[in-house]
Amino acid sequence: MSPISFGVCQDDDSSIYTLSDGVYRTGFASSQSAYEQAYHGVFSALDRVEGIIAAQHSRGSSFLIGDQLTEADVRLYVTIVRFDVAYYGLFKCNKRDIRHGYPAIHQWLRNLYWNYPAFKDTTNFEHIKTGYSTVVLVNPNRIAPLGPDPHILPLDSAAAKA
Repeated sequence: MSPISFGVCQDDDSSIYTLSDGVYRTGFASSQSAYEQAYHGVFSALDRVEGIIAAQHSRGSSFLIGDQLTEADVRLYVTIVRFDVAYYGLFKCNKRDIRHGYPAIHQWLRNLYWNYPAFKDTTNFEHIKTGYSTVVLVNPNRIAPLGPDPHILPLDSAAAKA
């Protein structure tokens, strides 16, 4: 990434923050009302990000902002790659998963993972699952999930389009 590619537009930055902060506010909520408020915020943010990425795809871009990889992509990736394997079950962010509920985000995620080695090389799904599974507050028995299987679908997978 060149220095100019570190820009983040205001709408994208707000959605990324709401999503990244929201999954933790959902997972560590101490009341039903706090959980519900955070939960709705997470899925509103995901809906906004889905729209942004879908619009980018319609313009022929594979990225969140413009036509090149930016800091916004990197910041969003960290949350999205953990969503199905950790946040969906352990943090009760279970309205929709990325794989089946957000086709544009899912395509964007797979594009980064499979086409940019730095993403794949630094993503350790077992570490993500076991790390979040040891948080006694949300998982008192420390049971690590087995799925999803596979952790991430191939870029050209027909199943990814279903």
